[in-house]
Amino acid sequence: MDEREAVARLKRGDIGGLEPLVRAHYVPAVRAADLIVHDRMLAEDIVQAAFVRAYERIDQFDAVRPFGPWFLRSVINDAVKATTRQSRQVPWEVAAAEPGSRAAPLADLKPGPDALLEQAETRTEVWAALGRLPPEQRAVVVQRYYLGLSEAESAQVLAVPPGTVKWRLHTARRRLRALLRVE
Repeated sequence: MDEREAVARLKRGDIGGLEPLVRAHYVPAVRAADLIVHDRMLAEDIVQAAFVRAYERIDQFDAVRPFGPWFLRSVINDAVKATTRQSRQVPWEVAAAEPGSRAAPLADLKPGPDALLEQAETRTEVWAALGRLPPEQRAVVVQRYYLGLSEAESAQVLAVPPGTVKWRLHTARRRLRALLRVE
């Protein structure tokens, strides 16, 4: 079943239309939320709540548009809100250094030990710097560099003007350069 048919089923009140949407969008949505909130379980909770809300509010969705950006906007907004509400955060230096951390799937296991060590050190530094960005800047970095969204797509997902996305990316890159001391 394609996305449009699934949305049409949901609009008719058939919850069976939700399954193909979950299959198509769950993993990227959890990854995006996890990269923003730095907590895999919280990210999964955010995405699950977003699917429930999408089902409840499907009548507000314009069926001629793709479901993914509409849904992803909800997930990212919830992740940003959750991050700003968190009173206790685990420093990224600690989380990235732990065995089995979210940073592990990014490693390329083909290089030699020296290259792997250098990659791990760089990854730890990047994770630490990303964790020090404000949630709004972190969200646009995640969308651009981890999800591969264009600035226009990010603007659509976040429901902000494209200029706002460009400004947030510019500010985030400048801040990351300063934090990483990259020339």
